[in-house]
Amino acid sequence: MQDWFYLVIGILAVAAVAAVVVVGLVSTRVRRPRRLPAEARADVIAPAPAPGEVAGPTEAPTEAPTEVEKSPLAPAEPVAPTIERPEKPASRMVRLRQRLAGSGALGRGLLGLLSRDKLDEDTWEAIEDLLLGADIGVAPTQELVEKLRTRMRVEGGDTPDARTVLREELIDLVDPAMDRGLRVSGADGQPGVVLVVGVNGTGKTTTVGKIARILVADDRTALLAAADTFRAAATEQLATWGERVGVEVVRGPEGGDPASVAFEAVKLGVERGVDTVVVDTAGRLQNKQGLMDELGKVKRVIEKQSPVTEVLLVLDATTGQNGLVQAKVFSDVVDVTGIVLTKLDGSAKGGIVVAVQRQLGVPVKLVGLGEGPDDLAPFDAAAFVDALLG
Repeated sequence: MQDWFYLVIGILAVAAVAAVVVVGLVSTRVRRPRRLPAEARADVIAPAPAPGEVAGPTEAPTEAPTEVEKSPLAPAEPVAPTIERPEKPASRMVRLRQRLAGSGALGRGLLGLLSRDKLDEDTWEAIEDLLLGADIGVAPTQELVEKLRTRMRVEGGDTPDARTVLREELIDLVDPAMDRGLRVSGADGQPGVVLVVGVNGTGKTTTVGKIARILVADDRTALLAAADTFRAAATEQLATWGERVGVEVVRGPEGGDPASVAFEAVKLGVERGVDTVVVDTAGRLQNKQGLMDELGKVKRVIEKQSPVTEVLLVLDATTGQNGLVQAKVFSDVVDVTGIVLTKLDGSAKGGIVVAVQRQLGVPVKLVGLGEGPDDLAPFDAAAFVDALLG
């Protein structure tokens, strides 16, 4: 009897295990999705994932696309730089006159004093103080005051024309007879070589870039030399100016020999037959004598290829008498032929033009009144005085 009992229990246990296996197989078959053919899968749009879920990858179609897309890692096509067309020098001077007239405190102050009913000693002392404060210098101030006193007394009559007298005497003081033309052409087909010098902070490298714009506006071909190798920012700054007007910049390694860069630039200019090579130079070395020696070397090395036709000294007009000291030092070494006055705004009052010309005996050839790319223009004595007088 016990044998039958254990036999029945064993059969029931085997049956229960078999039932569990069968149920598991059936449920697995129900949950497994039916695999679609490849053609059908290509047209199936995967449902959007529920919020918080990440969509799984979709299978690519079996057929190749009609257009091959560029890999995002492929190098981008080079974009040609936008070349600017600078303003003509004539239009620059008109704008500069307008800006200078707007800040011409010197001219308004002088006219106000000279237009008084009675020109007594106090008035003449006030005129003298105004001129000295405008950085004209002691000797030119005394000379101008004496001429004004004489003309206002002798020619004035009942109502002297103070504006006419002042204009004529200021123009004479600025010296319109000076040759202010830029020598940007060489002889016998050689390029003109413009050497730009000055201490750092005066706007020297910016001036080189603006000179390039003047040359391009005059339809001349030019080449720039980044010979200020001691200041990496100067090289990059000059390269940016060159890109804007389509002028190539010759550069050397940081800290390299400035004379070598200048030599290679002029050599390239000769080979290509460009009209003008403009050379930016260092404005600061370990000591003043080192700077002067380096500038002298740069000029000598350049002239092994082609004569230097112009040496422009860049001065910050707002520095006043300090700028005159700098001018004298540079002039003794590299034979300065012209002055570029930057930042000639209301704070400078214009008198530095007279002082620096008297100091060096060379003309102011270019003036700048702002940071704009075309805020540098040829200097004209009559236009400058008219702007001062408003």
